[in-house]
Amino acid sequence: MKKTSIRILSLILILCMIVAVFTACDQAPTDNTPAHVDYVDQLKLDLDSGRQTYEVVWGDRSHIDGDTSHFTVPKTFDPDGIVKARYLAIDTPESTGQIEEWGKAASAFTQEKLSNATSIIIESETSQWNFDGNGRYLVWVWYKPSADADYRCLNIELLQVGLARGSSSSETIYGEIAVAALAQATKEKLYLFSGQKDPDFPYGEATGVTLKELRTNIDKYKGTKVAVEGIITFNSDYEAYIEAYDAETDMYYGMQIFYGYNSQLIPVLEQGALVRVVGYVGEFYGTYQISDLKYNAMRPTDPANTSQISKGNPIAFKEVTPAEFAGNKTILINDEEKTFKYAELAISTSISMKNLKVVDVYTTTNPSASDTGAMTLTCTVDGVTVDVRTAVLKDANGNLITREAFLGKTIDIQGIVDCYEGSYQIRVYTMDDFVIH
Repeated sequence: MKKTSIRILSLILILCMIVAVFTACDQAPTDNTPAHVDYVDQLKLDLDSGRQTYEVVWGDRSHIDGDTSHFTVPKTFDPDGIVKARYLAIDTPESTGQIEEWGKAASAFTQEKLSNATSIIIESETSQWNFDGNGRYLVWVWYKPSADADYRCLNIELLQVGLARGSSSSETIYGEIAVAALAQATKEKLYLFSGQKDPDFPYGEATGVTLKELRTNIDKYKGTKVAVEGIITFNSDYEAYIEAYDAETDMYYGMQIFYGYNSQLIPVLEQGALVRVVGYVGEFYGTYQISDLKYNAMRPTDPANTSQISKGNPIAFKEVTPAEFAGNKTILINDEEKTFKYAELAISTSISMKNLKVVDVYTTTNPSASDTGAMTLTCTVDGVTVDVRTAVLKDANGNLITREAFLGKTIDIQGIVDCYEGSYQIRVYTMDDFVIH
């Protein structure tokens, strides 16, 4: 009798367990993980708030980095026709000087959102426009991803996706939602808070820097292994030139690259290629260069490799007047204004110049020199002198082109800024780079 009772009780217990399992399947999961909140979607732009607002235009030179943009506006709004905007409440990793982890990702995120926006509005923190110590507008940036969409606040979105840290966020008008967005990104372990490695960051020995940072703080990096990105403007089969544009200063910054006779690097460093160059900064006869490049075709993702990112990019050949070339330029470096010779900043970059009158020509005649037949053209425009150094030039039949082709003529040129014995000049490599009037 006892055995029968035990069996019955066992069957009842099993049935209860089966019922419990099926009941649990019909119920909602008991996961206590909070759902992701789109705080950006919750926040709405109020054009009647009493704060300043203005619709701005995203242009070719608007993009600076993750938390800074230059927007185009009428000169009735700002005499320069540009709003240099610094985003309120956030701080994205550096991508315009020494590169920081996730800096390029934050920069790309901002560029993608604003370049595809149908409308962009900047908003002040108070009833008037406020500025930082460098004269930049301190703003909230709102954008419409499509014509029928609501405006989204990019400052908050950068916090929400984990590509920015807070910067006095709680003290701003949108402080509560900014703090909540940042807390959620931290909890969800996004980007900056992921604990993961940034695939675009040069981990290891090399220091990731921009060409602007390298050129304007060159002494800081002498003997240092660096990683830089830019477009190859010229390649002579043992040396090349690399440059990158900086919208904040409207300048191209460049470096000479010496890679010796490593034939594997010739196709990597082809003209027009966007490349990542890894090598050591050094000085050679008064000119700084990056040398000791490494390349291993069997390890294309090795961070120590110099590598090609894309090809077929246009060469800038930024047009510069002789007066600009011979003058000075003041730029902002680490929130401090510094003045340089324009040519010093532009060295190793591609430029073009028009209407140069050739008043003298010197020809290299040393028979033992490899550049015998190369010329230095002394040119003037409005009292300004510019030296143009040519390679050994030949015509279609292989005949040497001599001084008579240039002396007394007016020319347009494109070439690379160079320095010889302390004097800046423009090196021109082929007759295709000349227009003779």
